[in-house]
Amino acid sequence: MQAPYSTTGSTGSPWAIVSAVLVGCGATAVAVVSQTGGWLVDQVLLVGGLDRLVPFWPLASLITALVIGTATLPLALLPRSRAVRTAGRAWLAGALTLGVLGMLRALPPVHHELYLGALAATAAVLAWLSARLSHRLAGVARSTDWATPEVAPPPPVREVPEVAPPPPVREVPEVAPPPAAGPSVVTLLAATAGLALLLPWVWLGALGGLLETVLAGLTAVAVGALAGALLDVRFWGTVAGGEPVRPARLVLLGGLVAGLVLLLVGAGVGQSGTQLPLLVALPPVGFALAALRVLSRRHPRTTGRTSTAWLVGLTVFGPLAFTDPEEISLLLIGSRDVPFWVAVAAGAGLVVALLLAIAYGLLLARPTARAPRRAVAAATTLVLLVTVGAVGVGAGQPGLHGERLFVVLRAQADLAGLPTGVGKAGRDDRAEEVYRRLVDTAERTQADLRRELRRLRLAHTPYYLVNGIEVDGGPVVRAWLSSRPEVARVLISQRLRPLPAPAEPSRGRSAAPVGPPWNITMIGADRVWSALRVTGAGVTVGSSDSGVDGRHPALAEGYRGGDDSWYDPWNGTRTPTDRSGHGTHTTGSAVGRGGIGVAPGADWVGCVNLDRNLGNPASYLDCLQFMLAPFPPGGDPFDDGRPGRAPEILTNSWGCPPIEGCDPRTLRSATDALEAAGILVVAAAGNTGPFCGSVQDPPARYPDVLTVGAVDRQRRVTDFSSRGPVPGGLVKPDLVAPGADVVSAMPGGGYAALDGTSMATPQVAGVVALMWSANPDLVGDLDQTRRLLRATTTAVPTGSGSGSGSGSGAQGGDCGDAGNVAGAGLVDAYAAVRAAQG
Repeated sequence: MQAPYSTTGSTGSPWAIVSAVLVGCGATAVAVVSQTGGWLVDQVLLVGGLDRLVPFWPLASLITALVIGTATLPLALLPRSRAVRTAGRAWLAGALTLGVLGMLRALPPVHHELYLGALAATAAVLAWLSARLSHRLAGVARSTDWATPEVAPPPPVREVPEVAPPPPVREVPEVAPPPAAGPSVVTLLAATAGLALLLPWVWLGALGGLLETVLAGLTAVAVGALAGALLDVRFWGTVAGGEPVRPARLVLLGGLVAGLVLLLVGAGVGQSGTQLPLLVALPPVGFALAALRVLSRRHPRTTGRTSTAWLVGLTVFGPLAFTDPEEISLLLIGSRDVPFWVAVAAGAGLVVALLLAIAYGLLLARPTARAPRRAVAAATTLVLLVTVGAVGVGAGQPGLHGERLFVVLRAQADLAGLPTGVGKAGRDDRAEEVYRRLVDTAERTQADLRRELRRLRLAHTPYYLVNGIEVDGGPVVRAWLSSRPEVARVLISQRLRPLPAPAEPSRGRSAAPVGPPWNITMIGADRVWSALRVTGAGVTVGSSDSGVDGRHPALAEGYRGGDDSWYDPWNGTRTPTDRSGHGTHTTGSAVGRGGIGVAPGADWVGCVNLDRNLGNPASYLDCLQFMLAPFPPGGDPFDDGRPGRAPEILTNSWGCPPIEGCDPRTLRSATDALEAAGILVVAAAGNTGPFCGSVQDPPARYPDVLTVGAVDRQRRVTDFSSRGPVPGGLVKPDLVAPGADVVSAMPGGGYAALDGTSMATPQVAGVVALMWSANPDLVGDLDQTRRLLRATTTAVPTGSGSGSGSGSGAQGGDCGDAGNVAGAGLVDAYAAVRAAQG
C-alpha cells in the first residue's frame, strides 16, 4: 500500500511539474496583463474625457480570478504530489484574494481614505479566514490515510535523532528566548529587508494626509498578515517536496511559488496605478522569505508568519503611502513628474528585492550557514531604520501633503442692478460694484464658519468669487462641514505631492517664424494690422495658465508691469515665469510680438493656476479672483483688490474635471460674476473629441463663457476638438479657431508648434482685443461682442464627408445641431474688426 506514495515526498511526477510550471507562467501573464491593461483603460477614459466605468475593475478582477482559479483548481486537487497540490492551493488562494480586493476599486479614487479603510478591513478579514482555513486543513490532513505517509514517512522517523539531537535541545533557550526578550533573528532580518525596500519610496515619494497615511499603514499591516496566513508553516513544509528539506530546493521552488502568490496579492492592493510597482517588487520577496524560512527551521519556536508580515507589509506600505494613485497618470507623463519617479522607485525596489533574494539565499540557505547573533541583527535593523528616517527628512519630501476640501456656501452675492455705463469707464464701475458685493457677501456669510475653523485650528483660505472656503481635513471634517446649514456642498480640492527634483522646463526647439504663421493669415489678423492699423493697443488680456516666460522676446514688451500684474499662488514667484511652457505658448498666440500673436499691441497680465498640468477648484479661483481685482504681492484679495486694474479679456486654456475636484457647478458663480463685471471669459472646449457631448468640464460648458473649438490647416474641425451639446441642450462650442500645429513662444526664448483647443482659445481672445481696440465703446459690452463674432465667422465643413463629420459620428450618430461641432464657424478677425468699427 505504500508504493504509490513513494514519490510524494519529492516534487512529483514530470507531468505534474510541467503542469505547475505552465499554470504558474500563465497566471503571472494573466495577472500582469489584466493590471497594466486595466490601468491603461482608466487612463484612456481620463484623457478622453469619458466617464469612469464603475463596474470595470470589479468585473476585471472577477474575470481574472476566474481565469487563474480555473487553471489552478486542478493543481490544488488532482496531483499525487503534495508539493504540487500545495502550490496549486496557494495560487488559488492568491487568485481569490485578487478577485476580492480588486472589487474595492469601484470606489472613486478621489475618496482615497475610504478606499484604504475598506482595503484594510477586507484584507484583515481575509487573513483571519485564511488562518482558520489553514488550521482546519492541517487537521484534516493529519486525520486522512493518504496524508499519513507524507506527514510521517519512515525516513523522517529514523532521522529524528539527527534532526533534534540533545545539543540543540539544550540551546533552545538561546535560539528561541521568551517573548519578553524581543523579536527573533528571523523577524529582525525580515524587518531589515522590508526597510530596505521602503527606502526608495521614502526618498522619491511624499506622504499624503495624516489619516491617509495612518490608513495606508493599517492596510500594510493587514496585507502583511494576509501574506503570512497564505504562506504559513504548512505551506513551507510541503511546497519544496517534504522531508528531508534541502535548503537550496526550498529557496528555489518555494521562492517561485511564493513569488506568484505575492504577485496575485499585490495585484489587488491599491487603486489603479498603485498596484503596478507591487507587481515588480513583491515576486522577488518570495525568495527572501524562502531563505528566511530555511533559517527559521533551525528555530523550532519561530512560526514565520511574523517575518512574512513585516517584510510584505513594509514592501506594500511604500507605494500605498508615498504615492497618490490619481497622480500616476498619463496627464503627468510628459515630463519628470510623479509617473517618472514612481517608475524609478519601482525599478529601485526591484533591484533591492533581487539583491536581498540573492544575499539571503546565499547567506542563509547554505547547509553550514549559521544565524547571525540577535544583537547584530537588531543593530542592522536599527541602522536601517535610522537611515530611512534620515533620508525621509533630508533627501525626501518631509511632511504631510494630503488633499484639502473646498466648501461651497449656499449664499451667493446678488449682482442685479449694476451700473450700466459703456466703455472702459463703465466696465470699471461695474467691476468695482461686483467686487464690493462679492466681498461683503463672503465676509458676512462665512463669519461663523471661519470662527469655528479657527477654534478647531483647521487651516483655511476664504474665497469670494465663489462664496467658499478651502479647508484642511479628511472625511471626518468633510462630514462635519456637510452637516452645517450654511454649507451647500463640500468638494475634494486635489493637491499635487512634491517631487524629489523639479520637472525639467519645457523649451522651444524652433527659431522665430519668418512672417505670420498660417493660423494668423487664416483668420486674417495680419490684414487687420496692415489694412486697418489695429493691433490691440489699449486692451489688456489676462492669462490664467501654467505661467508665462516674461523675458521671452515676443512677450517682454507686452507685459503690463506694476505690482499687480503677476500672481503665482503655487510657488510664490514675484516675476512672470513658466516651467511647463503651456502658458507661454497660449499667451504668445494672444498678444505675442513677431507675428505669432493675434493682438501684438495689447498688454498682458498673468497668473499660475496649473502646477505640473493639474489644478483644483481653489487654484482656479485664485487666478479668477486676481483677474477681477488684481492685488500686490502679499496682499489680501478681500481687502487689497483693485477692480479698476482688471484685464478686459481672460484667456483660459484649461478645464476643471472631476479628478481635480470640480463638479459641473463649481465655477458657475465665478463666471457669472465676471460676466456681470464686463470681463469676457474665453475658454477652451477641451481635447476630448470626437465624441458628442464631450464639452463637459467647467468653465467651457457655461453659457456666459465664449467656448472655442479647433480646426486644422484645411479648415476642418480636428478630431480632438470637443463637441457639444452640454447638458440641458446648450450648443457648444461657440466658434472655432486654428488649433493644430500652431507656432508660438516657449520658455527660454524659443518657439514650438503645439496642438489643442488650448492653442485656438487665445487667438479668439486676441480677436476680441482687436475689436475693442478698434472700438473702445465695445469694452464690457459682452452681448454685442459675441453677436459680432458669430455674425462674422466663416463656415467650416461639418458633414459626414469631412474630418469633423467622421468624428462627430463616432458614437453612432451626429451631435444634433451642426453648431455642436463647429459652433458658429471659424473666427474671422478682419471681418469682426470691420464690424466693430461699423
